[in-house]
Formats: sequence, C-alpha cells, structure tokens
Amino acid sequence: MLHFPVATHVVLVLTAATLFYAALTDLREYRIRNELILVLVGLFLVHAVLSGRWVGIYSNLGTALAIFLVALYFYSNKLMGGGDVKILTVAFLWVGVDCALPLAILMLIFVSIHTIVAKLGWIEVERVDGRMRIPFAPSVAGALIGTFMLGCMEG
Repeated sequence: MLHFPVATHVVLVLTAATLFYAALTDLREYRIRNELILVLVGLFLVHAVLSGRWVGIYSNLGTALAIFLVALYFYSNKLMGGGDVKILTVAFLWVGVDCALPLAILMLIFVSIHTIVAKLGWIEVERVDGRMRIPFAPSVAGALIGTFMLGCMEG
C-alpha cells in the first residue's frame, strides 16, 4: 500500500487552514459556504488516497451518513443550522468510527467553553426568539484540528 507521509501532513495543514477559515466565516456571518464543505470533502479524499486510508473509506462514509441523519433531525426541529449539519457531517467523514470518540469529546469541550463565554457576554451572539444562536463551526473546527494533532489521521 502506498503511503506518502509528507504529502498527508501537507493535506492536514491545508484542511486545518480551511477549517479555520470556515470557523471565522461562521463566527462573522453565521454561514458556512458549500464551497468550503466541498473543499473539505476533496481534501479528505486526497488524504485518504495519500495515507492509504481509502481502504476503510466505507466506515468513514457510514459514520458521516449516521451523523448527517441525526443532525438532520435537529435541523428539522430548528435546533441546528444547515451549515452546522454540513460541517459536522464532514468532520465525521474525516474521522470515521476510529476517531469519533476523541472528536466528540473535543467538541464537547469546545462547545462548553463557547457557550460559557457567550453566556458571560464576553462574545457577541445573535438572539433569535429569545434564544442564543451560537455558531457551531468554530467548535467543530477546533475539535477536528485537535483530533488531527492527536494523531488519529495517521495512515
């Protein structure tokens, strides 16, 4: 099986930069552009080929589909935005079953911190129907980058 460690690390750095940009965009505009999601999917495919992880890609696709269906339920009940569904799905596409737990734990940590900071009024948030609207992409992006740093994406 071919493996290109330097190239896979370059793809992870490009992915982290894209995630950072998506997080900033969501913080400012409460939107995540479809183009960014497509770039993240494309980077995943490139990484899967370069790292040799393409062999287990079905597991990643299944994990992403399961998360998408759960997130779609929350979206249909207006508890989550469409961009949140997209970024969450692509994050779980990246990690698959093998690294889903570290991603979920890191997301819990980042979401908790973001929520506390918002409730304390240290950052601005939108209010819709008396509820806080907090962008989710920064927490997902931070958690996915943290998962990369933990070494879960090694081929």
